[in-house]
Amino acid sequence: MPDARDAARRAADALSELIRHHLEGVSAVCRSKDGGWIVDVDVLEVARIPDTTSLLATYQVELDPAGDLVQYRRTARYRRGAQDQ
Repeated sequence: MPDARDAARRAADALSELIRHHLEGVSAVCRSKDGGWIVDVDVLEVARIPDTTSLLATYQVELDPAGDLVQYRRTARYRRGAQDQ
């Protein structure tokens, strides 16, 4: 069973292989009810100039207790320069 750091790494790697966008980082990691992990991964979807107008997205990635990908979905899309809502 992976720890939180390993779960974050596995989720980011799995998502990167599927969507082929540049990863910005992991913004949340928590245990799921079944003992797996739910990881929020932020990615750069559309690079623009200036960089503050680039489009980013947050994807929620679910891993099973063994650390294998179960599902993922985009939960937010926003401009880099936008303030948190």
